[in-house]
Amino acid sequence: MRSDVTKQGVERAPHRSLLRALGCGDSDIKQPFIGIVNSFNEIIPGHMHLKTIAEAAKQGVYSAGGTPFEVNTIGVCDGIAMNHPGMRFSLPSRELIADSVEVVVQAHAFDALVFIPNCDKIIPGMLMAAVRLNIPSVFVSGGPMLATRMEKDKYVDLFSVFEAVGQVATGQMSEAELTELEKVACPGCGSCAGMFTANTMNCLTEAIGMGLPGNGTIPAVDSRRISLAREAGRKVMELLEKNVRPLDIITKDSMHNTFTVDTAMGGSSNSVLHLLALASEAKIEFPLEDINKVSQRTPHIAKLSPAGTDHIEDLHFAGGIPALMKELSNLLNLDAKTVSGKSVGEIVAEAKTKDTDIIRSKENAYSQRGGLTILFGNLAPDGAVVKSAAVAPEMMVHQGPARIFDSEAEATEGIMSGSIKPGEVIVLRYEGPKGGPGMPEMLTPTSLISGMGLGEKVALITDGRFSGATRGASIGHVSPEAAERGPIAALQEGDIIKIDIPNCKLEVELNQSEIEKRLSELPEFEPKVKTGYLSRYIEKVTSASTGAVFKQ
Repeated sequence: MRSDVTKQGVERAPHRSLLRALGCGDSDIKQPFIGIVNSFNEIIPGHMHLKTIAEAAKQGVYSAGGTPFEVNTIGVCDGIAMNHPGMRFSLPSRELIADSVEVVVQAHAFDALVFIPNCDKIIPGMLMAAVRLNIPSVFVSGGPMLATRMEKDKYVDLFSVFEAVGQVATGQMSEAELTELEKVACPGCGSCAGMFTANTMNCLTEAIGMGLPGNGTIPAVDSRRISLAREAGRKVMELLEKNVRPLDIITKDSMHNTFTVDTAMGGSSNSVLHLLALASEAKIEFPLEDINKVSQRTPHIAKLSPAGTDHIEDLHFAGGIPALMKELSNLLNLDAKTVSGKSVGEIVAEAKTKDTDIIRSKENAYSQRGGLTILFGNLAPDGAVVKSAAVAPEMMVHQGPARIFDSEAEATEGIMSGSIKPGEVIVLRYEGPKGGPGMPEMLTPTSLISGMGLGEKVALITDGRFSGATRGASIGHVSPEAAERGPIAALQEGDIIKIDIPNCKLEVELNQSEIEKRLSELPEFEPKVKTGYLSRYIEKVTSASTGAVFKQ
């Protein structure tokens, strides 16, 4: 056992003495040491109940002959961090999480791990740590938040509140109505109820084989979530006995499965960033162009909030990720391993679709192309990402004059002032990995646009990111970013931008010599932050096109 270095031999008597201080007896010390890596905290609704999940996981470990030790890592609530300097720290927290897990696991020589994440950057950070450490591991999330029933057929979630701010700005809703909505939209624990980034990543953790069936969709308040955690504790002991490791599960084949599921359900555009980072950590080649190849052959068969009106709880009751994967089975690598001990093929063989309105058949798909698209062109030579599943049909092909903003704050002010005209393309730049810094999410501008009734009339492009709750012609991750003198930095007011999502194009009506001339005349980029972690992040981070991982 890896943990023998902390407990075997005469020279380890001091170590055993410290273990006994924790309450360990002889039998506890002899058993495998299992790290329960928990992201519990009291500032993120998705994490406030994770002590209960951890206790269940520990019970499972105990019952299967292991000795569990709970350790913690940090987390950021993107909703609370949104639209102020705190959002600069959200994406950078992913690398800190991966590093912190590596540190505590290596320092204490755990034999195997149960990971308990639930929100945006914590899930990919833990996945990156899992493949880096490559010891037997299982993921069990805290589960999705329930949506709130406002009226007979009207359900709301956090995105409803962001969108309502725009409705107040245009007089469509009163502040009193907004307050009423604010009080009920998030009814309790769990990751926000739609197919936003957290739930996308929890579903994809299941699809890639690192979470048990139900990991992505069983509601946070459902007792089956506790049962799942207990089973995860038992299952990690089986993986340890058989020496099944993350890199046996996370392979090129399972990564292909994951992008197939992602595009079929129109997952968050952030999933591209995180899956590329995971592929980089696992040394798997998966270029952006391959995502389009997957999307072009994958039907879009599930449309959840913000693209539709249904929520994760609806997907669960319709059969969850196994049922969705069953509809896609001819596109999947069915021999791929999972932590359940079953192959993907064995799992989907047992699945059943219970609601064909939620999980459609391939023949009745929303479209025969998946819900994520990578765009290329002279404005995004290294790529850009759009959640095409949430774009109105009339905005799939669009061209219009650029409205330039060099920060999210400027853009928010411009949108709130009512100065944006139908047909325009909002350009929000210097918000990339280096420029932001930290590539902050732009949910406030996009939800304002939607709430003000402009979602089918204007587009927005940025070198920053969008929340998974974003909908509309919102194109992010434009690479290279403005801070790296990407073409987006050369844009001026009135330049005509062409968006062609079906043909994967993002271009500006400028020749290359004019773009290069404008870029050569720009002053040197001045970092916005020069001290602390973000200053080191600016020095190390790479492009969004490579997952915004650190330089090696």
